[in-house]
Amino acid sequence: MVQQISVEDAKAMRDRGDPVTLLDVWEPWELDVAGLDGAVSIPMALIPAHVDQLPRDQPLLVLCRSGVRSARVVEWLEMQGFHNALNIEGGILAWAQRLDPTIRQY
Repeated sequence: MVQQISVEDAKAMRDRGDPVTLLDVWEPWELDVAGLDGAVSIPMALIPAHVDQLPRDQPLLVLCRSGVRSARVVEWLEMQGFHNALNIEGGILAWAQRLDPTIRQY
């Protein structure tokens, strides 16, 4: 089962300065519409080619538009031994609706 984290808990971790990596798995065009500062951007299809760039020693918070693609990425990462990967429930849509209405929704 894919490990989940709420947008509120993910934001709290970042606000506290906890050592976390925020990984967005959006397509490049999506980054032109919305995004979060400080996120590492690797499109979902390119994750296998870039997996060695991802940390294994701190939480890896994975984000997409609605939480569906990121859940698939977290599932794949878990199979690769990333026990620190967490899916941000609801994706950027939930982040925008519940935390930051200035983020454009699409």
